[in-house]
Amino acid sequence: MTTHEPQYDNLIPFPGTTSPQTPDMGAGLPPTPEVLDGELVSEAQYVRRVMPVVLPPWLRSRETALSTLRWAVEYAGRHVAFHAWRAPAYGLALCWWTLRGAARALTTGFRWVSVRGEYQPLITAAREAKRWDLVRDLITERRALARVRMKTTAWLMLSGGAAVAAGFVLVGPGFRWWAVAGAGVGALWLGRPRTAPVLPPGPALPLKLELSADMLTDALRAAGLVKTDATPQLVTPPLRDGNGWAVTLDLPRGGGKTATDVIAKRDTLAAELGVDEIQVIMSRVRAVAGGHAGRLTVWVADDDPYLGEPNASPLTSVEQFSVWEPIPFGRDARGRRIVLFLMWQSMFFGGLPRRGKTFAQRLPSAAGVLDAYVRHYVADGKGGADWRPMRGVAHRLVIGAEDEAITRFLTMLDELIEEMGRRFAVLGTLPTSVCPEGTLTPEISRRYGMPVIFITIDELQEYLSAMAGPVKEETVEKLARLARRAPAAGFILNAASQRPDADSVPAKLREIITYRYCTQVVDRTSSDMVLGKGKAAQGADASILSEDHKGVGVLVTGPGSFEIVRCDYMDLPTFATVCAHGRALRVAAGTLSGDAASDTVAAAADAVGVQIPAVLADVLYAMHGVERMHTSTLLARLVNMDEDNYGDYTPERLAEELERAGVQRSGRQVKVDGVNLAGYRRADLEAAVPTGATLPPSPSPSPSPSPKSATDGDG
Repeated sequence: MTTHEPQYDNLIPFPGTTSPQTPDMGAGLPPTPEVLDGELVSEAQYVRRVMPVVLPPWLRSRETALSTLRWAVEYAGRHVAFHAWRAPAYGLALCWWTLRGAARALTTGFRWVSVRGEYQPLITAAREAKRWDLVRDLITERRALARVRMKTTAWLMLSGGAAVAAGFVLVGPGFRWWAVAGAGVGALWLGRPRTAPVLPPGPALPLKLELSADMLTDALRAAGLVKTDATPQLVTPPLRDGNGWAVTLDLPRGGGKTATDVIAKRDTLAAELGVDEIQVIMSRVRAVAGGHAGRLTVWVADDDPYLGEPNASPLTSVEQFSVWEPIPFGRDARGRRIVLFLMWQSMFFGGLPRRGKTFAQRLPSAAGVLDAYVRHYVADGKGGADWRPMRGVAHRLVIGAEDEAITRFLTMLDELIEEMGRRFAVLGTLPTSVCPEGTLTPEISRRYGMPVIFITIDELQEYLSAMAGPVKEETVEKLARLARRAPAAGFILNAASQRPDADSVPAKLREIITYRYCTQVVDRTSSDMVLGKGKAAQGADASILSEDHKGVGVLVTGPGSFEIVRCDYMDLPTFATVCAHGRALRVAAGTLSGDAASDTVAAAADAVGVQIPAVLADVLYAMHGVERMHTSTLLARLVNMDEDNYGDYTPERLAEELERAGVQRSGRQVKVDGVNLAGYRRADLEAAVPTGATLPPSPSPSPSPSPKSATDGDG
């Protein structure tokens, strides 16, 4: 772990969250800058309230000015490139127009001098009327006018020649280029197209949306949000804001529509604007920011703002962290930092598999791992490798949802309920000078040995679905108590499920959890199951996300507060590194406890810095708390922990790998619950843990078992 401290830019807390006034806990991250407490609004809207209106709207903030200038340069560059590519065709067209102009000039001049075009229709009409006297008079008049025009033409030619000669005398030989250019421009002017523009208007289909007030008004009218004869009032005109357009508007009065009605029709509004609904971000402007029920901000991205390379979590580059500080979670569509204040809160994560739900759930836990004064209780109902790195720091760790794991899970909940009661008893005896609000503080946490407790439960439905009716109801009630009362005692519940319907995760538990995060789901109903009833109608709809939006979800932090967030990225190897560093922090601070402290494998590694073969460490962990285990049960647990590595293991192959790791079995058969089958004793495995020099990692498994292992009785 490095000691580099990343700079957090544009920190944005969520509405309804406040930063507790606590002393510095030695966090590796810099203090959070002062931020607004209220619903997110555009910076342009806020700055407009405090900036004198002598400046145009696009100059009232540095970000808006830079975005506008960037867009103007890009817009100009696009059109310059468009016309530069057509420059050869333009050159040919200019030559043709010049020749045509010269021809038009000569033709027009000849007709003017000859006067035929002016008198010929009159002479023809007089002849048809047989008025010969009028014919003679017209011919005489034409000849006289022609003589006058010929003299005028001769005088103009002499004057022009004299002017050219004077130009050569006064300016020099270069004057001829001025004369040629003037004649060419004149000819070009005469030969230009009369019914079409000289140059085409530019790209017929712009590369990106160029939002205008008329476009937005037409879209609102088409969606039935504004009457035909009404027009929304623009508080700020459409301005460039990052990689999109931002506008703040007031709905016209008399239409009976509110900002919430507009947000609920995001898909219709997006269709009218010609973009995907994921590109349209809308939010109400609350009274605290100078808004009202009919004012909202609309931000339309140029393209999908949630695609591209993921952003690495800043937690991977800090030495230590304090959970009393805001935790970096991700970025919004405009690239602004999203942070969470987790103290006094609880969290719930949901969504389809393989959409980044566990990756998002790991971020708060990783922050807690980097705080040596946080105690972790972890239960992974899915099993697998997602939470295995926590075994080095977790006070209690339950992997899988087998009968034994469920028993340990229930025991863990009982322990948490008992600890919650003990803490409230202690807090109740403290004077108001020490505990003025009756809740945990950093000083009380350190002084009275009450560390912040993270309760992480992944795939909660696996535990609840496997329980009988009365046991399930009792478990749900315990979890609800932990979510409802325990935050005041320093408990943070972090639970996750897939589609939390009434059977798998009852509403009694879901509805009291404050923070909710949902990745892609199949429909609005599923989105509401995670985020809360009616949230999709308010715009918090995770069903609009696509399969490409991995690590992207809708985050709800209050009754009217939500944001689509692209979570920071922390893969499993990085999380394992963070957990290893977290264990070192706890060893140094003397706060390592529970299962992590009693893990003989990790303890041996810490003591002498040895490297333990992975298969031995995994088998010891699978047998945690058990003195002996049948081979079939052990293989099932290994597959549940890491199917990629152990999915094709056979009893013979497992025996061969453990033998290479130094395991010497005192017997092939073990008795468990009165049944005697091939298995392993924990004492034999612990005896193989090296206590001296570093051992090399276990070699790659053989593709087929050796003759010896094939007949050693593990079949």
